[in-house]
Amino acid sequence: MNPSTLRPFPISVVAMGPGSQGDDAPDYLPMPRMETFAAPRLPDDASPESIAAACALLHLFITRAETVGFATLSDFDLLDLSPGVREVINQSLGFGEVSAFTTGPEHWRVQESAFAGLWRVLKVADDGLFVVDRLETSPIPAVLTDTMRQLAAAELPAPAYPPGTMNAPALIEEIRLQSAAWQPGEATHIINLTLLPVSDADLDTLYDWLGHREVSILSRGYGNCRITSTRLKNVWWVQYFNSMDTLILNSIEVVGMPEVALASAEDFADSVDRLREYLDMMAEPI
Repeated sequence: MNPSTLRPFPISVVAMGPGSQGDDAPDYLPMPRMETFAAPRLPDDASPESIAAACALLHLFITRAETVGFATLSDFDLLDLSPGVREVINQSLGFGEVSAFTTGPEHWRVQESAFAGLWRVLKVADDGLFVVDRLETSPIPAVLTDTMRQLAAAELPAPAYPPGTMNAPALIEEIRLQSAAWQPGEATHIINLTLLPVSDADLDTLYDWLGHREVSILSRGYGNCRITSTRLKNVWWVQYFNSMDTLILNSIEVVGMPEVALASAEDFADSVDRLREYLDMMAEPI
């Protein structure tokens, strides 16, 4: 090819890559980040005896849980373990995507471990001391659903509707009917408020009528999902926020527990394999 016959290149060449744009480079919002599994780390000062004891206990627990199956609750009391063994278990289980707490009538704290389907469940007394500390395998600890059922009402009278309401009366009637009719095992009934024509008065009326109550759950996956129980049984607020903490989806779900908070049997099976691999690694001599 003869270079003299080439036509001039019509697009200017621009430097690319970090540092090439100078001070006037555009500012982009950070990309959302998906949380992925990261192996926990043992405490640096853990004794070999504590590590060996923790490994043995966790092996026994996970074997029993796998034997009875994920649909059957399996739990393990940690309260009476020695501080060294408890600390090894604390560190080796790590933290997963879902955490939760209740504000009454009892104060429970729930944290999913780094191994989905394996939960740390704690009950806090009024003096701040832990009176329950256990591991549990389940889709989600029953203390959360039990608290919702215990405190939520089976029926709420319709509220007064202030000026400016448009669709609140129809939405409230739908929620009341769906709450009364829903049975365990049925599909979730979802009302997506983000996609509906609702006024500020509609939303204020719904918030005041349902309230945000005693069970709060945070699921950190692709952004954050905040789940809150309401005053009406089987009815939950489910709100999704992006990485900038901006509300992007506001919904009401009629169900025993929103699916986004639940660990699946497939998650648990994968967790069993990963936890066994991790325990084998812990048991290896340094």
